[in-house]
Amino acid sequence: MNKAKYFSRRRLLQIISATSSYMALGSVSNLAYPAEVASEADLNDWNQGDLAHLIPVASHEQILIKASFNSALTQTPYLQIDDRRIAGIMTDSEGQFWQFYAENLDADHNYQLQIRDVNGEQLTDAWPLKTFPLPNAEPEHLRIFAYTCAGGNEDLVGDDGSRHFLQMASRHQLIERGLSFNPDVVIANGDHIYWDQKTLAFRGEGFKQPWLDMYAEFGTLDPALPVIGSSNEAILKRIVDPQIAKLYGVRFRSVPVFMLTDDHDLFENDEAHEGYISLPPEEDKLAAARATQNLYYPEFLPDSTRRNDLQGSSSADRIAGLSEVYGTFRYGNLFEALLYDTKRYSTFNGENATLFNVNAEGWLSSRTAADDTAFLMHIPSTPIGWSAGKLGDWYPDVRQSDGSLGTEIEKPYWPVGWWSQHQRVMEMLSSQKNRPPIIASGDLHAFAFGEIIKSGEIDMQDNPISCICVGSLGSSGPGFPTIFRGVGAEIPTDLDVNEPFTPLEKNGFTIIDVTPEKMVIKMYAWIPPEPVDAISTLEPFFTKEILTKNIV
Repeated sequence: MNKAKYFSRRRLLQIISATSSYMALGSVSNLAYPAEVASEADLNDWNQGDLAHLIPVASHEQILIKASFNSALTQTPYLQIDDRRIAGIMTDSEGQFWQFYAENLDADHNYQLQIRDVNGEQLTDAWPLKTFPLPNAEPEHLRIFAYTCAGGNEDLVGDDGSRHFLQMASRHQLIERGLSFNPDVVIANGDHIYWDQKTLAFRGEGFKQPWLDMYAEFGTLDPALPVIGSSNEAILKRIVDPQIAKLYGVRFRSVPVFMLTDDHDLFENDEAHEGYISLPPEEDKLAAARATQNLYYPEFLPDSTRRNDLQGSSSADRIAGLSEVYGTFRYGNLFEALLYDTKRYSTFNGENATLFNVNAEGWLSSRTAADDTAFLMHIPSTPIGWSAGKLGDWYPDVRQSDGSLGTEIEKPYWPVGWWSQHQRVMEMLSSQKNRPPIIASGDLHAFAFGEIIKSGEIDMQDNPISCICVGSLGSSGPGFPTIFRGVGAEIPTDLDVNEPFTPLEKNGFTIIDVTPEKMVIKMYAWIPPEPVDAISTLEPFFTKEILTKNIV
């Protein structure tokens, strides 16, 4: 029985009256419509109504949800959180996309959520979502499901039949396998969409034509027009829906997702040519990237240890305190992750060039030195420990005449200041004496693990930095470096890295288990033509334990 429907007419009028008041205030109210408790049977046969996609993120006291419906809503939807009611905020111009933001929540609490209309009628079934423990709490376990490069339209197929991106059904199977381990959180590190524009002109005809055909089908973004409220809005939705909404659907409704941006999310590959450098992004590309995030996936939540004046933070068109570029994930005193985009605000002024500015670097340094969790992990969008010869790498290595990576032939336009900033990150990580230094990167389109024992003149043999590349969910064909650039990921010239295996170009993900005693990293890999059915029973091809410093 749906108890929410059985109220007296008088009580219903009281609720509608309260709703009208809070709609005017755009606030939260306590109503007699608690979200129904989702049973195990409900979750196995969950009714999403007309909901197209939903992606949440959480902290110990806040929840932010981005959602879209297949059809535009004519009235404001509400998120019921236990007995509280949160008015949705429309993020497009039509009423198809909405966000829900709740604050002042209880830590470590399993909330029951449900989306309803203005009259209290259910638009979805109820579902659970749990907030994180308090920063000073002592949780015993955390499980992370991590991957990179999930985007790409599955219909991009070359004349030879090769796919530019993995078929969506296979990506769904990989996500389901990751979810089968019951993670507490998901970290999706960059490249959620692929829709490069100007850099496409520098591709060969065989590569370029499928993209041009799809551009003609979907339409071309007009750089002179705003993204939302113009003809660009429908085009953007046609571009992004197949890459994000169709990929995620409502699969992660009960798992907070941290989505970090990288170069392709800025609507270009990071590269440089005579007359055109794609970084930092042009205004129209940045506007498209910001609109995509505002519509489809959550920004990073406010955090008292992160400055509000960092670039991309507390923007006038965002909820106060949200950050589009720099994120904090804190799980009690067990774990803290610092997530940072290294492309959006990059500079090219020679020795003073940076991949992120000095204010953000100060935030990273202060949090790394805080030493108030058992484990700290840096999560940059650009890989540390390996290079594939891209412009946006920390390293000067580029493909040489013999096909290897090196520095004899100089990388055009690459500024040495990026390496200087890399060294400062190395120093702040290696200076930790009470916990192991760890980095987990995206972007590489490969699995990799290594321990950096030397970086330039910095000797870290007594405290090596563990580096992880978590695996690509959506890459295929030219999405892998060996096909796109003719060279795979390699250790840069100026690094000494102990690696147990050569970077592996396969699809998949990494599961990271954290306890007060150790971190256990497990990598799961698969690639066509291996049978899709094999994904449901994937076992790790690589496992690594990293002990806390106080464990002998």
